[in-house]
Amino acid sequence: MIYLFIFVLGLLIGSFLNVVIIRLPQLQSVVFPSSHCVKCKTPLKWWHNIPLLSWLFLRGRCHYCKEPISIQYPLVELLSGIIFVSVYYKMGISIYSAATAAVFILLLALSVIDLKYKAVPDSLNLLALTISFFTREDILSALHDALVMMGAFSLLRFYVSYYVSKKEEMYLKRELKKAPWLRAYYPKYIMIEAMGEGDIIVAGALGALLGIKLTLVAIFLAALTALPASILQKALKSDKELPFIPFLALGGYLSFMFGEQILKLAGIE
Repeated sequence: MIYLFIFVLGLLIGSFLNVVIIRLPQLQSVVFPSSHCVKCKTPLKWWHNIPLLSWLFLRGRCHYCKEPISIQYPLVELLSGIIFVSVYYKMGISIYSAATAAVFILLLALSVIDLKYKAVPDSLNLLALTISFFTREDILSALHDALVMMGAFSLLRFYVSYYVSKKEEMYLKRELKKAPWLRAYYPKYIMIEAMGEGDIIVAGALGALLGIKLTLVAIFLAALTALPASILQKALKSDKELPFIPFLALGGYLSFMFGEQILKLAGIE
């Protein structure tokens, strides 16, 4: 019974999370106006807002204008419910498990926003980082691990950005040898940011939440899951940037759930 209660609580939080995901990047209030169809703007009845069930009953379409309702809504609600139940299963009920669930919920919101808008709101990112300090009894240890991971990611960002920039610079030099008259149209200095600042803050939140060892596992899993997506993107010849925060969030969650077993399999205590 307790699992059902926690799952429903997660669904309700996920329902509000959808509001945040849609409105925050557009600089809209998450409180006013009340829930409405994003297409026809008609205010919704209470029974239009029942997590998961309303989307199923309405067959994925607005009751008024019949326009399709994004699959994002039930998916975010379902994932929120799963996060709440799995955190409870792993940690029980405590202030630390509540903080842990909050961090993963915020990472879910950041992931969807990053995928949808290619942007990372600092308000959510910094909130996740701040709450992550309270996911353990020893706040100073959590802060230490967060700073270590943020420093490591910052260092990695400089090295990878330098490598990518130099690679692009060499490519442009070869192209300009073929067509030197195009020199005026190319920048004199090439500087490509291989990682966003948002990735660094997420790494800090994972460091505080998981500790250094498990965060390294999370980063490995993030890179592993991002690889097929990167290969597919190249195969499709897409010029869109591949956001890394969704993979970091997924890697962090998998590391939280199964990281200890992965370390044991790798022979790392």
